[in-house]
Amino acid sequence: MPNGNGLNGGNGGSGGGGLNGNGTRRPRIGLALGGGVARGWAHIGVLRALKRYGIEADIVCGSSVGALVGGVHLAGKLDTLEEWVRTLTRMKIVGYLDLRLRQGGGLISGDRLLAELRLHLGDVRIEELPSPYAAVTTDLVTGHEVWLQRGELVDAMRASFSLPGVFPPASIDGRWLIDGALVNPVPVSACRALGAQMVIAVNLSGDILGKARKPGASVPTAAGFDLLRLVEEEAPGRRSPSGIGALARRIFRRDYDGPSLFGVMVSSLGIVTDRITRSRLAGDPPDVHIVPRLGHIGLTEFDRADDCIREGEAAVERVLPDLHDALAVFATGPREPNRTPARD
Repeated sequence: MPNGNGLNGGNGGSGGGGLNGNGTRRPRIGLALGGGVARGWAHIGVLRALKRYGIEADIVCGSSVGALVGGVHLAGKLDTLEEWVRTLTRMKIVGYLDLRLRQGGGLISGDRLLAELRLHLGDVRIEELPSPYAAVTTDLVTGHEVWLQRGELVDAMRASFSLPGVFPPASIDGRWLIDGALVNPVPVSACRALGAQMVIAVNLSGDILGKARKPGASVPTAAGFDLLRLVEEEAPGRRSPSGIGALARRIFRRDYDGPSLFGVMVSSLGIVTDRITRSRLAGDPPDVHIVPRLGHIGLTEFDRADDCIREGEAAVERVLPDLHDALAVFATGPREPNRTPARD
């Protein structure tokens, strides 16, 4: 198992599940939520659709934005998150880009986003969640995969979505931690290690490469929209809400027929994530694979929550036969009591 903060600790979780129609108990279900930046709002639609069909996860593991949505879901705040993301506009997104000039580690401090999360989640700890949960992160020094299973939920989520170069690393228990998608974009293995008998994986990278581009453009538009043009058009003559100046222009402007600095960073991470996802899922395939079609959504188009949530629901509809088959296969008898690994 990967090294981690609380790998063998954390919440005991519920026994999960009830009886199926034939008297057998359904399997203990693990839900692996993958990374995908703004496309992660599709996880909300997936969770809504699964619940509608009576499928509740007993174990939730997430990488990056998957850790965020999964953690908020277990904390009972999914309605609040959905309400917030549906109100995001591009100007609000600009407002959360708290760029910094001098401090190292990332272009964006993330303080405004963290304040928003703490406003709604407070100091909820992972141990207090109703089901086992793990936020997957990467140790910046060793490259090890780290599963956060105890401590403050907001801190764990923040570490898991620390996009390299964009957000600074998070310091937890003496380790510098960054985005978990670098090592395990869709954490099927974490679900199995925490006791899942059947794993449902939500992969946001299966429909990405080569699609997020403007018509006629020679390179992808990673953000999905021109940030600087947005500021100039919607806030002419005013100071940008995020203090965009020379640094931001250097980061986001495309002065030639090629990608911006930000575009190179984000698109490169997308390529790496796609390749790692393919490799990890080939070695440890899920029992049900949900792949929302999100290639047309830019990686920072957080304002397109409606489209993402709708596609998340549609992706579940497309795999309903697989879900029913998997539930039937794994529900072969009375389920064993839930066990979590003993503490060190």
